[in-house]
Amino acid sequence: MRRQLNTVYVTTEGAWLRKDGENLVMELEREERARIPIHLLEGLVCFGRVALSPSLMGHCLEKGVAISHLSAHGRFLARVEGPVSGNVLLRREQYRCSDDPEKTAEIVQHLLVGKTHNQRTALVRGAREAGVGIDRATALRHAADRVGRIPRRLLVERDIDRLRGLEGDAAQTYFSAFDHLIRVDEPRLRFAGRNRRPPRDPVNALLSFFYTLLTHDVRSALETVGLDPAVGFLHRDRPGRPSLALDLSEELRPVLADRLTLSMINRRQLSVEDFHWYENGAVMIEDGARKRVLTAYQERKREELTHAFLEERIPLGLVPYVQAQLLARHLRGDLNRYPPFLWR
Repeated sequence: MRRQLNTVYVTTEGAWLRKDGENLVMELEREERARIPIHLLEGLVCFGRVALSPSLMGHCLEKGVAISHLSAHGRFLARVEGPVSGNVLLRREQYRCSDDPEKTAEIVQHLLVGKTHNQRTALVRGAREAGVGIDRATALRHAADRVGRIPRRLLVERDIDRLRGLEGDAAQTYFSAFDHLIRVDEPRLRFAGRNRRPPRDPVNALLSFFYTLLTHDVRSALETVGLDPAVGFLHRDRPGRPSLALDLSEELRPVLADRLTLSMINRRQLSVEDFHWYENGAVMIEDGARKRVLTAYQERKREELTHAFLEERIPLGLVPYVQAQLLARHLRGDLNRYPPFLWR
């Protein structure tokens, strides 16, 4: 089993990152603030105005540590990585499958079965936590029933556009009930619907931020097993878009990003003071709160669960690597279908 390494998130504006032997050193105003062995890292994510020395960048790329740059508010800007070591035969098969409508539809079917199953699980858990006889619990159970009927329809549909339409139906039902999963009374922490680019409320700001982090992790997992993260099946190809990383992120969003968003709000780990409202309507996470959010994300990835297909206990942070490996095995012909991640 692959060892779970760390991703370092640098959120301090004006930080200077340099190499000292085999260590990454962070300095601020010429004072050392942190030191981490590079061999323990799999990724380095820099938010805002963070500078790296050429020697650190070269060493990271040589050791397979990808460097990602995001805006101060979490918008993806760029990613720097070393030479791609993907298996050319595997990638050729990936490209052939992406050009074959029948094979594409089969993979998308199972990706969306995983996504809708996990959406239903999130709604069922929310109804259970709300209690018996409460209107919120009733609404969540009804939404869970509607989402729960969609996987059967997915498995008999072979047209990719209709599969995307069923995904849209599931998402509409899921997010229409999402506000019932929030148990705080603060009006500004309610959820009125999914919006992005920019997010216009704290819940959407958190969702978008976690989705960005998750996509980064899934992209790293795909590159680790030799797949091309830019060529997907559910998401259409577009220059600069990591379509396959977005594909595999879909089934993990409810269990990681959505659940963590709700936990931080319901446990009052975040308040309205942790967000900034801009004149154009955008809402972003404040700098101080972003560090707490990143810490919670890393802690969530260390939690263990039982993988339904492997029947083994693994950290949640390793699930992207397991799913990437299972997809690679399917494309090579070792598995007759792609086994989606099913949250229990």
